[in-house]
Amino acid sequence: MKRLKTTRLDAIDRALFDRIAAAPLHGTRPWLRALSRAADHGVLWMGTAAVLGAVGGRRGRRAALRGLGSLAIASATANTVAKHATRRPRPVLDAVPAVRRLLRQPVTTSFPSGHSASAAAFAAGVAIESPLLGAAVAPVAAAVALSRVYTGVHYPGDVLAGAALGTAAAAATLHWWPRSSDVPPPAAPAPCPAPALPQGRGLSVVVNSGSGSGSPLAPTAEDVAGTLRALLPEADVRVCGPQDDLAKILTEAADRAARAGGALGVCGGDGSVNLAAALAVERALPLAVFPGGTLNHFALDLGATTHEATAEAVQAGTAVGVDLGLAADDAGARTFVNTFSLGIYPELVHQREKLEKRIGKWPALAVAVAKLLPTAEPVTVHADGRPHRLWLLFAGNGAYEPAGFAPTHRAALADGQLDVRVVDGGRPFARTRLAAAFLSGTLDRSRVYRAARLRALDLDSLGDAARIAVDGESVPARGALRLSKVPAGLTVYRPATAAPASELRRPGREGRSGGGR
Repeated sequence: MKRLKTTRLDAIDRALFDRIAAAPLHGTRPWLRALSRAADHGVLWMGTAAVLGAVGGRRGRRAALRGLGSLAIASATANTVAKHATRRPRPVLDAVPAVRRLLRQPVTTSFPSGHSASAAAFAAGVAIESPLLGAAVAPVAAAVALSRVYTGVHYPGDVLAGAALGTAAAAATLHWWPRSSDVPPPAAPAPCPAPALPQGRGLSVVVNSGSGSGSPLAPTAEDVAGTLRALLPEADVRVCGPQDDLAKILTEAADRAARAGGALGVCGGDGSVNLAAALAVERALPLAVFPGGTLNHFALDLGATTHEATAEAVQAGTAVGVDLGLAADDAGARTFVNTFSLGIYPELVHQREKLEKRIGKWPALAVAVAKLLPTAEPVTVHADGRPHRLWLLFAGNGAYEPAGFAPTHRAALADGQLDVRVVDGGRPFARTRLAAAFLSGTLDRSRVYRAARLRALDLDSLGDAARIAVDGESVPARGALRLSKVPAGLTVYRPATAAPASELRRPGREGRSGGGR
């Protein structure tokens, strides 16, 4: 009975294929063929992701990243697992039934459609972050799926199965990366005394024009500076231009703030916040963070999600003490407010930075990934007198969620802990085992992945790890390394009632915080 039902479904599938393949569709066959070819190897979707990242603001960048992540999962599952398990032959167009029967031993298999799986995964991943952008991408994804039948390379059942697999892959990403709207409001660290600065009197702010994605839809640095001047008319607000030295301008601003007995402010990404935080600590100044970078991890975790919220905190004098991470090696001590890493990531950032001024940050990242990952090797560091081969060592300034290697947020900024996560590169098939554990949701039980919450971490030698990354900025490093914390080492203005992280990404607020480093 089961075989009869399978045979009947197969017959219906083949009959539907014949009808679609024979339909004229008013001369659209060349366009469908071109669209089908454009989707080969995910090229169409990578291009779409680049556009979303460039013009879609923060929501567009998150949508692009989730879409590509969903595509990677769906493509790997469809092409390396499902097709080898089913071995269904591809259809043969324009052949009589007898010839078609003779030709049913193709090199490639048909079920499920990998193109349809990738298309559905990307569209669904985008829709999870932004239903509006998902609605725009969905017709293209549907056309790619139709093209696979109309051009004669898949049966309708293959396409439907691929679409279901892709949608499931997108849903699975929520296991590792929750939507921004699912992230709870951050917990408030302990209050710290900070001067109230009515109208921004005594506040020196630097707006970094080099921060952000470079989207043509984002406000310019001058626009952002104008907004801050309107909110805080007595503040000293200056713009760091593309040719200016950000460290020098921030240092001058910190000196002015110290003389005025006020505070240092920065509008930029996490790299800008890192520089400002170090200067604020040196001069015992409170820091005002106005979100204006690519992802704004620190501002989101702090709860300073809008310019208005930070301006309100500055005028009211509401501030908190947050932990500061320290990475000290033979080249010096560096602070970090978010994360530290060594291994493959710092080199990835280094390669991206070589290209981003010419082609933009997100295209440069894509090129760096394509160039580095196929040839990357683990680094060897030394701890407790023994060598250790590592793909990656990650240390978060505070406990991050979720577990694994897609951390997105912290519930607290003053827990006194380093969130240390390591991928062991010394075990056989470490890269393959890590990927399998990640996809199966068993990363916390994998032998190539280790995690611990520590107060400090010492490495006897960085070995052949020539670079480290602090808050997303790649810098040279050498010798021994100590990671530690300064509890409540940085005073930061924070609104009395913090908004959820998703507030920064609501339509209408995108433009207020435009402006990576």
